Order: sequence, then C-alpha cells, then structure tokens
Amino acid sequence: MTETLTSGEARLQAHAAPEGEIAAATHTLVIGPYLARNAYGAGPGQAAPTRSVEARLDEATGLAAAIELDVVESLAISLPRIRPSTYLGKGRVEEIAGLIRAREIGLVVMDCALSPVQQRNLEKAWGAKVIDRTGLILEIFGRRASTREGTLQVEHAHLAYQKSRLVRSWTHLERQRGGFGFLGGPGETQIEADRRMIQERMTRIERDLDAVVRTRGLHRQSRARVPYPIVALVGYTNAGKSSLFNTLTRAEVTAKDMLFATLDPTARATKLPHGETVILSDTVGFISDLPTPLIAAFRATLEDAIEADVLLHVRDVSHVDSEAQAEDVGEVLRELGIETSADRIIEVWNKADLLDDDERTRLLNLSGQARTRNDRDSAAPVLVSALTGEGLSALTSRIEARIGRNRASFAVALPPEDGASLNWLYENAEILDRRSEADGTLHLAVRIAPEKEPRFLNRFTAARRLGRGG
Repeated sequence: MTETLTSGEARLQAHAAPEGEIAAATHTLVIGPYLARNAYGAGPGQAAPTRSVEARLDEATGLAAAIELDVVESLAISLPRIRPSTYLGKGRVEEIAGLIRAREIGLVVMDCALSPVQQRNLEKAWGAKVIDRTGLILEIFGRRASTREGTLQVEHAHLAYQKSRLVRSWTHLERQRGGFGFLGGPGETQIEADRRMIQERMTRIERDLDAVVRTRGLHRQSRARVPYPIVALVGYTNAGKSSLFNTLTRAEVTAKDMLFATLDPTARATKLPHGETVILSDTVGFISDLPTPLIAAFRATLEDAIEADVLLHVRDVSHVDSEAQAEDVGEVLRELGIETSADRIIEVWNKADLLDDDERTRLLNLSGQARTRNDRDSAAPVLVSALTGEGLSALTSRIEARIGRNRASFAVALPPEDGASLNWLYENAEILDRRSEADGTLHLAVRIAPEKEPRFLNRFTAARRLGRGG
C-alpha cells in the first residue's frame, strides 16, 4: 500500500519540464465572460460589480502574467445569462474555437468560476486546456508559497479543487491534464484510485497542518511574554504593502509590480520614532472573488492580522478601481471576523508618487493631512508613498497614537547623573518630549504600556500622571 501511495503522489505532482519554460511556451487566451449589468437581480448577492469590465479583464490578464504565461490575446464577453453546459452561448463557443485554432492557443483562462461539466465541455469544444479563476489563483499560490505552512495549505486547497474535477467522462483528456497544477504532469487515469489517493493525501496534510498550527501557537505564547504591539498590513494585491513594509523596517521582502508577489507572512520588529518597538507583519494580498477554500486555507497565515493591535489597510489610490478594491478587502476582513469600522484600522493611501499635483492636493485635503497635522489620532486616511517616503512621518505618528490610546503618560524629572534611569526609560517607554534645564535636570514626558506601568511607578515614585493617550 505504501509503495502504491508513493508512486501515486509522484504521478500527481510530477512536472515534465520547469514551470517557467512550460508557461512561456503556452500561448494563452484570457476570456472575461461577464454578465451584462441588466442581467443582475435585486436580491442578496446579486448586485452588479462596481469595477469596470476593462479593469476586471486587466486584472485577469495580470494574474496570468504573474506565472509568466504567454498571453497572446484577451477578450471580454458580455453575457445575457450563464449557460449550464458551457457558460457561454453556442455561437460564442464556436467563434472562440476558430480563434484558438488560428492563434495556436494551448490554454484558455476563463475569469469566472466554472463547474467541472462546463470546464470539460469547453475543453472538448476548443481542443485546449481550460482553467477558471479559482484554478489560476491556486496555480499562482502554488508557485509563490515558500513556508511549510503555506505550501501545505495551498496543496490542500488545490487537491480539494482537483478532486471535484475527477470525473469518468474526462477520458478524452488522458495524458493531458496535470495533477498539482495545470501546466504539466500526467493525465487523469484510474479515476477512483486517484480520488482515493487525493483524499488520503489531504488527510495527511490536515494532520501536518495541525502540527504546524500547534507550533505557531507556541510561538505566539513566547511572543506574548515579550508583548510588543502587532501592526499588520492588509490590502488588495499589488497595493504596495511589501514596499511599505520594506520602507518602515528597512527589510528586503520581495516587492514587485505583480499580483500576489507576496504570499507567505513576514514579520519584523521595528522601532517607531518615540522608541516603541512593534512587530510589523506583511500579509498575503486580497483579491476580488477570492476562492472560498483559499480564505479558509490562509486563515492561519492571517492570524497576525486577526490579532493585530493596529491594522494598516493599504490602498493603491492611483488605481482606477481603488474604491472597488477597498470594498473587496473589507468583505474578506469581515469573513475573517474583523469589523472594517474598528478603531484599530488605519487606512493608508499609497502610491502618492503616481498622482498628478491636482489629485494629490485633493486627496491630501480629504485625508486631513494638509490642515490637521497636529491631530495625530485622526480617523482620516494617511496619504503616503512607500517609494519616495512622502507621508511616512504622519503614518508612524498615527500608529503611535493608535497604540497609545489606552496607555498612561507621565512627567518625569531626572537629575543629570541618573543615566541608568534615562536608559531604562528609553528601553521601556515612549519618550514623547525631552527638555533640559540649565543645571542639567531632564524633564521628560513618557508613555508606558499597561503591563510595564507597575515597574515604572515603583522606580519613578515622583512621576506625575498626565493622562491617557499622550
């Protein structure tokens, strides 16, 4: 039994050539089959999408480009309704079949969710491999995930997706469809054996994930003993989260102008201007119509966001569909149990360097930065550029103010010779203000975390309470 399973897993995950070479040689057609606006109903979940057809198709093309597919053409199609058998109407299917033959297309990406029957029928009609939006996103995640947890979660979601598509009537695709990924690998033979093997592999992955989750729990417990605040970056894919993370932490996390350049969570400790140490966490980017299995699969990787003291919702305000992207992020956050109106969320308007002067001025006025620079705890967005550094001082001040809302601040006077106490304050508190008298006496305004307040008061008995928030 063990030998059979091992060979089965090898069949499932085999690739005939490096993925990049296969992708580069695969002529790809991207189709956006979008319902016409008058085809949407008035019931729950039936509202027409807010983003334009052009933006949706551009995003789908960008997803294909993210795994280096050779996109030779993209095509938007307005549908009056969805056909159960082929999604598209018969005439459209035949028209596209001619285009596929003429352009020698080997792969068609459908920017929608296809049923197994629809996918099978389209492949038969077109003589080419067909994947839907879910399959494409899974393929990207499979390429990008690098941590053990991320890899296991992607594989589990991918196997669940593939298992639903193992049907006997797919014998015409024998030796064509890949196992873990659509671009290569063996065909679908011995359907029942494959289904059983996939289920057994999924069960083993679930056990491995349980072990990883336990390990993450131990890491969280150890981090709780050194209770630094967590500041997590969330936002639409390619909004500039990793660039902002790199700028704030001086790290070198992958930051590319590419959808889903970052998948695995990354955390770094960094100091804010007044000395507070925080854990900054970069997370996977969100996207519209994110497959439900992936939301569940990546819930663990988003634990830092779920538990964060401050959430930075990073938006690309230079993007034509910035508002629609923000709505998509809000929807995913709500699915994770995070209320988008929560006080801990700071909206960060990124890529100010891509705006013209008029638009920058307009957004500055909307954000309030132009007229309320002293309002460090404002609820308004912060306009920044991760590339040029514009607005980052306002952002770090806002983060400090948000963290310090429930912290007490004190006035402390130190004689010039008490260097040990001054060092203690710099190590354990935020220094909000510092002034020296002629005789060398130091007057400091400091803010202290609740768990450190007892030690502070024991050491600085003459400290005068100023209030909360600082």
